[in-house]
Amino acid sequence: MKRFQARYRTSLPQLNGGIYLTDAGLETDLIFNHGLEIKGFAAHTLLPEETGRLAMTNYYRGFLSLAQTMNTGFILDGQTWKAHAHWSEDLGESIDDLRAANKASVAYIADLREEYADNKHPILLNCSLGPKGDAYAPDYQITTREAEDYHGLQISWLAETQVDMITAMTFTQAEEAIGAVRAARAADLPIVVSFTVETNGLLPTGQSLSDAIEQVDQETNNGAIYFMVNCAHPDHFPDNLPPKSFSGVNTNNDVWAKRIKGIRCNASRMSHAELDNCTELDAGDPDELGRQYKAIYVKMPWLNIFGGCCGSDLRHVTEIARAVVPH
Repeated sequence: MKRFQARYRTSLPQLNGGIYLTDAGLETDLIFNHGLEIKGFAAHTLLPEETGRLAMTNYYRGFLSLAQTMNTGFILDGQTWKAHAHWSEDLGESIDDLRAANKASVAYIADLREEYADNKHPILLNCSLGPKGDAYAPDYQITTREAEDYHGLQISWLAETQVDMITAMTFTQAEEAIGAVRAARAADLPIVVSFTVETNGLLPTGQSLSDAIEQVDQETNNGAIYFMVNCAHPDHFPDNLPPKSFSGVNTNNDVWAKRIKGIRCNASRMSHAELDNCTELDAGDPDELGRQYKAIYVKMPWLNIFGGCCGSDLRHVTEIARAVVPH
C-alpha cells in the first residue's frame, strides 16, 4: 500500500456492522481537564506545538487503547473542525496555512493508527467539516450552492490525503449539509452528516431532525453514507428518537431514524447557549450517560458508532462502551 493511499475509502467496514467507538470532547477535555489553551477552540493549532501535540496524543491513545480492550473498531478523528476558511481571520491563518493544517492533521492520525496496527478491528481515518459559522449560535443562512462551493475547498484538500471518510459535524442547517454532501460526492469522498439539536429536539433553525434527514436524502439521492447526532444530551433528542415502538419493518415514520448510525452526546444537559457561556466544565455523570446510551441502543439496535462530544472524556466513552459492546 502506498503511503498516501486511503485504506478504507472505497469499502467502509462500519457499514457491514460491528461496534465502532470514537473519541469524546477533545477540546473541552484538554482545556478544562488538562489546562491547555486552544486558540479559537481550533484543535489543529496544537499540532505544531510540542506540549499541545503530546497532550493530544495521550488523549487519543486512551481511546485507541479502549477500543483495543473492548474489541471494537475505531473512527479516529483529525483536528479539522475549524480548519476552514471562515475562521481564517480569527486564527490569523491564510488559506495556504489551513490547507497545510488539514494535510498535517491526516498525517498525524495516520501515524497514530500505525501505533495500533495490531488492533483486531479496523481503525478508520475521519476528518470533520465544521459549519460555516458558530455551531452553538448559528447567525447565518446559506444556500445549498453556497455550501457546496464553500465546503468544496476543504474537501478538495482532504481528498488528496489518505483520509478514509469525512463527517459534516455539528451541522445546524439541512441546506448546508446538502451542499457538503454534493461537494464530497464530486470528490469521491464518503461523507457522514451529523446534526445537532437544541433542548427542544429541533435543529437550531427550528426544523425537525426527521425533516432535515429526509430533505438531505431527497436532494442528494441518499448521498450521505449515514447520519449521526452530536453535541446534544440524550434528554434533548426528539420525542420520536428513539422510535417508541419500532416494529422491525420500515415504515415512512421509521426510514429516517434508520438512517442514523451513530451518536456522540454531550455530557451536560445544558443548552448550547448555556454551554457557550460556561467558565467551568459540566461533566455530567458518566455512569448515567452509559445507561442512557444503552436505552437508546436497545430501541435502535442498528446503531454501531458511539462516542462523546462536549464535556465528555475517556471516562464517559468507557462507560458507553461497557453499556453497548456485547459481552
